[in-house]
Amino acid sequence: MSPLSSQLRFRDPRSTKYHFLASVLVCCPGCEKIAHVVAGPDSAGARDPGLFAPRRLVCRNCGLAKEWSGGAVALHRGRYGPATDPYFGVRLWLQTETRHGWVWAYDLEHLDLIRRFVRARLREGIPWHDHGRKMTVVARLPAWMQQARNRDEVLRAIDRVHASLLRA
Repeated sequence: MSPLSSQLRFRDPRSTKYHFLASVLVCCPGCEKIAHVVAGPDSAGARDPGLFAPRRLVCRNCGLAKEWSGGAVALHRGRYGPATDPYFGVRLWLQTETRHGWVWAYDLEHLDLIRRFVRARLREGIPWHDHGRKMTVVARLPAWMQQARNRDEVLRAIDRVHASLLRA
């Protein structure tokens, strides 16, 4: 398969937003620089620690460290406000606003998945009869992100989000 044809075609990898919670990039509440929400010490080494596993917010810039050991998890819903991380309620680093709504991602892998989907001319979803087909990340993207007429605007927004990492 040529590199060009891989950009023109997207096949849903069946990833849900739970797949991207192992390491979430957030804005540090102490210094407003980039920080990470990672699995806590109890679940160290696990690739997928689970939704309710202990978490730790760590900022390498100011040294802030917070622990989350259970309780409520608030996954972001809606397009009218900035997205927050599900554990500490801290603003996500990888997000920007467009005229249609917010483009956000938990980590670079999540952002790359959205970019590949938006850039593709041919998008292959999961068959209608398959269990869980409506729960994948790309199936749950807002309609305005899925429309071809907004492709360039969404890709520019994703580039802005990616560039924010270089400035951090």
